[in-house]
Amino acid sequence: MIFVGIRVFYQENIVIDDLRIAIIVNPSLPLGLLANTVAAIGIGLAAKLPELANQQLSDGQGITIDVSSRLPVPILQADESAIRLLMLKAADDSRTQATVPFPAFARNLHQYQDYQREFPLRTLASETIDGVGLAGPAKWITSLTGSLKLLR
Repeated sequence: MIFVGIRVFYQENIVIDDLRIAIIVNPSLPLGLLANTVAAIGIGLAAKLPELANQQLSDGQGITIDVSSRLPVPILQADESAIRLLMLKAADDSRTQATVPFPAFARNLHQYQDYQREFPLRTLASETIDGVGLAGPAKWITSLTGSLKLLR
């Protein structure tokens, strides 16, 4: 997989020339839950870093579409223990620009208000995390995910 760098300007005026993103999921999840996990994490990454897409392109006939991503989005695999450890390491480091976990308990909550109420009562370090999305400098994200295999 080829990764490209983009210049990203954050609200805090931080410039990162080599942003990389990755989504890591548990391959033992059923296909539908895998798809849902990746989709939800992708939405979270784009909400945190609108620069990942936030553009439109028009084709030769003038049909305009919204860009899905300006960067490759590798979907990697790891078991639940590795995902949790990776999430905790990333969340605790200032180099990480975005950490978007999908805790398994969220599947039973169908309203965001319920998730908001439940989240502070949980401890992510002891929860099953079905997936996590990460964004940050290329070297940092590679150091976190370089040994993981692509989900196939």
